[in-house]
Amino acid sequence: MVAVRIIPCLDVRDGRVVKGVRFRNHRDMGDIVELARLYRNAGADELVFYDITASPQRRSVAMDWIERLAEILDIPFCVAGGIRSVDTARAVLKAGADKISVNSPALERPGLIGELADAFGSQCVVVGIDSIRAGPRLRVRQYTGDPDNMVDPRRDTREWVREVTRLGAGEIVLNCMDADGVRQGFDTGQLAGIRAETGLPLIASGGAGCRQHFLDVFRKADVDGALAASVFHSGQIAIPELKDWLDQQGIRVHPARRD
Repeated sequence: MVAVRIIPCLDVRDGRVVKGVRFRNHRDMGDIVELARLYRNAGADELVFYDITASPQRRSVAMDWIERLAEILDIPFCVAGGIRSVDTARAVLKAGADKISVNSPALERPGLIGELADAFGSQCVVVGIDSIRAGPRLRVRQYTGDPDNMVDPRRDTREWVREVTRLGAGEIVLNCMDADGVRQGFDTGQLAGIRAETGLPLIASGGAGCRQHFLDVFRKADVDGALAASVFHSGQIAIPELKDWLDQQGIRVHPARRD
């Protein structure tokens, strides 16, 4: 069994880390570098940074804070936000990121996924998917960083997962929007269904509220990692204790750092 990954997610707006509930009412959570250092020292396996307004504002992610992060991090980190071209992705990777993630730009132009995979290798290319329940169906949403301008691209989540797999993505982060920020648990049913659609590494996002939720998603949905924000930002869950507890429950984890 491959060790699962525990991944703090940091939503970035104007160079600060913020967190909302179901993509609204964002609150300031602190300085991006300070929080990144805290999570590195706590034993996070990797970090994900989303410039949440880049795509809705039709701009690319800011490079200055990526360079600052690269100076203090010795764990992998992924950056997302307005990456619409190979050139922009190259700049992000050159600034120090280990992976780039695309979401809305890939929905605009799916061929971008293959271009990025050809240029940098699939291992660098993460596709983020914001998925919402619409009756009996799962549907994708676009530009979720700005809820007032969010778009329905008229895509079925399962079909989009199959397409991004075929196009050359190296990993998928599935954010279950109905669960986002409410701390009632990951949507294990949706995640298990998506797990059956792709052999790519699958990261669960949206809904973590207690350590049992992490155990449930690893056992019930067979995901490769779990991403969370609020419970880590608030200190409700400490990563070293979470890892120790998951290990006791039979979930293989990377050892927590103790420095």
